[in-house]
Amino acid sequence: MDTKLSITKFILFLFLASYVRAQTKVFDVTKYGARPNADITKALTNAWKDACGSTPPSKVVVPKGTYMLNQLDLKGPCKAPISVQVDGKILAPKDPKLLNGVDQWVKFGYINFFTLSGGGTFDGQGEMAWKHNDCGKNKNCDRLSMNFGFAFLNNSIIKDITSKDSKNFHVNVLGCNNLTFINMNINAPATSLNTDGIHIGRSIEVKIYNSNIGTGDDCISLGDGSKQIRVINVTCGPGHGISVGSLGKYPNEETVEDLTVKNCTLKNTDNGVRIKTWPGTPIISSVSKMHFEDITMVNVSNPILIDQQYCPWNQCTKQYPSKIKITDVSFKNIRGTSATHQAIVLDCSSSVPCESVELNDIDLTFNGAATTAKFANTKPTIKGKVPKHVA
Repeated sequence: MDTKLSITKFILFLFLASYVRAQTKVFDVTKYGARPNADITKALTNAWKDACGSTPPSKVVVPKGTYMLNQLDLKGPCKAPISVQVDGKILAPKDPKLLNGVDQWVKFGYINFFTLSGGGTFDGQGEMAWKHNDCGKNKNCDRLSMNFGFAFLNNSIIKDITSKDSKNFHVNVLGCNNLTFINMNINAPATSLNTDGIHIGRSIEVKIYNSNIGTGDDCISLGDGSKQIRVINVTCGPGHGISVGSLGKYPNEETVEDLTVKNCTLKNTDNGVRIKTWPGTPIISSVSKMHFEDITMVNVSNPILIDQQYCPWNQCTKQYPSKIKITDVSFKNIRGTSATHQAIVLDCSSSVPCESVELNDIDLTFNGAATTAKFANTKPTIKGKVPKHVA
């Protein structure tokens, strides 16, 4: 029933979008003084203000060409559905200090029925920032800006957009409801630190369809409060895979529920599909209804991983086990090649062992040979072919 309702809502939304296109009032940034190879921050801000105040549905257009852009914060609520069509290439300042430590370079927030589209590219020009990124080890490091922040958007679509070389995460999703990504292209080198593709937090009904993501960190990551998330037909790599978490590090974390990852391909990633939680913290929460199905692995390290002792750079103590309870997890029809002999590691918490974990038809090889599996603090249900369990 939930799936049928979601499909019906999406069809109604597309119908509304087609109606809106026929009635839309256009606001071209060149009418506000924007010129190629120049800064368009003021022009785009002013075009947005007029479009957001328009009673008929509106569209802000950035035509073909290359443009410069400083930090941009575009907010609603708007009086009618609104879209931004970017056909050109938009460049962030190379020097991260010129963004004054803001969390995101381009922000859209508090909007109902918003669309960002057009086939354009947002280039974060992050190479200078990556060279000085020591945030994993230095708590007082300089804050680096993400390419996009989407906050408190409802019934919105991001489609046909490229995010390139972000200084930090590419996309941060917070407090959104019914947000759909279609044909997103996200790319940064494998050596670019902390450049997660799409990070989702405290949001409901976020869908990612038909997209290509290659970064220096997680292609997709779910923070606390993520619910009803769908990841369908996504190619990931390079990067650290598709991850739930990390969870359990901060106070007042919300539960994570109902994730489906299906028809995805991971290539040359450091991990495949994983759930990661921190030990040594007092945070009590849960992860449930996580389903990974019909996935192809190509030379992937740690293809299937539950890691409840996640502690990068020794930032925690493992004296106390994680208190994040993981239940109702399935890995089905996962095939391809592993870059590690151990293809499955389910390392669950000794305090709250994983329950209702299913492994079903897992066919992964390592250099042409069979792979193995390791389980701790869980007894998964085994169906079909699965790598041999070794103690």
